[in-house]
Amino acid sequence: MADDILAQITEKLLIGETERVVALTEEALSAGLEPLVIINQGLLPGMEEAGEKFSRGEFFLPHLLIAAKGMQEAMALLEPELSLRQETPEVVGTVVIGTVHGDIHEIGKSLVGTLLSVNGFQVHDLGVDVPLERFVEKVQETGADILGLSALLTTTMIGQREVIEALDEAGIRDQVKVLVGGSPVSRKWANSIGADGYAEDALGAVEVARQVLGLGV
Repeated sequence: MADDILAQITEKLLIGETERVVALTEEALSAGLEPLVIINQGLLPGMEEAGEKFSRGEFFLPHLLIAAKGMQEAMALLEPELSLRQETPEVVGTVVIGTVHGDIHEIGKSLVGTLLSVNGFQVHDLGVDVPLERFVEKVQETGADILGLSALLTTTMIGQREVIEALDEAGIRDQVKVLVGGSPVSRKWANSIGADGYAEDALGAVEVARQVLGLGV
């Protein structure tokens, strides 16, 4: 029965039936399954398959966003249970992420944050239109391993360079890996501003995050 519930969670997450994913997660808890088992054997396989389908061109961004929504809602149900049991999924790194000042684009940044969370990163999402001082403060506060800077406009991507300069001025640039992304951003731009990594899409961001921390892919 346990294997059946877990398989159903994977299946329903993959096909975007968010309400059913949450209901099955509740059912799994009621059946006595441990939260980490539900995550590792039910939810994660579904997200991993969704990511693979996206990379093969079988899924498009809306499919990935719906799967991520199912994962987020199920995790909201599981997190209190994890706290009660004093259990947490393995954390492979801490990430601060946000869209730079003057830019209010959210979808791509949020998807990157979700996929990083799914892949074991503790993510602090600062949202959109984030002042450079806030990025610096949050990196200092959390001791983040990675700072992710998103920009979706050519007029705002300059903010990525300004944040890196602010990290330098604060004396913490060497303590955090800076990843940049967004539709106008390129590898050439990333190199020119001294970023540590660049990715074209959310799946690529996860790979680059693991690479810069020496975790492999």
